Amino acid sequence: MKMTGSTKPKILHKAEVARSRLFCVEALDLEFSNGERRTYERMRPSGRDAVMMVPLTADGDLLLVREYAAGTESYELGFPKGLIDAGETPEEAANRELKEEIGFGANSVVPLKQVILAPSYFSSKMTLFVVQDLYPETLVGDEPEPLTLIRWPLAQADELLSHMDFCEARSISALMLAQRYFAQLKDE
Repeated sequence: MKMTGSTKPKILHKAEVARSRLFCVEALDLEFSNGERRTYERMRPSGRDAVMMVPLTADGDLLLVREYAAGTESYELGFPKGLIDAGETPEEAANRELKEEIGFGANSVVPLKQVILAPSYFSSKMTLFVVQDLYPETLVGDEPEPLTLIRWPLAQADELLSHMDFCEARSISALMLAQRYFAQLKDE
């Protein structure tokens, strides 16, 4: 079966169209294999990927954080996350971010999946992890205020999916993949 879109479009021109302190928007003039031309806009790739962790305590509780989100202008409930620093592996970044955001490190760091948020506009990837065998350790992070740590029983994860403050797509994906991971462990 021949898949359409198997030949990537040719990039004819790239140009910066907007810049802020954090973001750079660029326009791509593209020519597709059928001769059609279009201009697409995207966030210029930063080369920095990210991690998100689903921490599970020995007592069977998920650890979440309540953090201010400027995009929604509200406090959102989600899993600890952050950027991978230069020279770090995703696993090292996961452990560092855990220590910065929730005051725990993890002896078990298991990758679930790598996801992309809005691939039409962003290139950065986020690796989702399940982390267990937690131990207390704190590092100073870059948050402007202390994050609120929320314990949520894994047995009530389906209720978390319908909680009004738990709405970030990456956290929802991470939780659903973690549920599948834990179910597979039970079946073994």
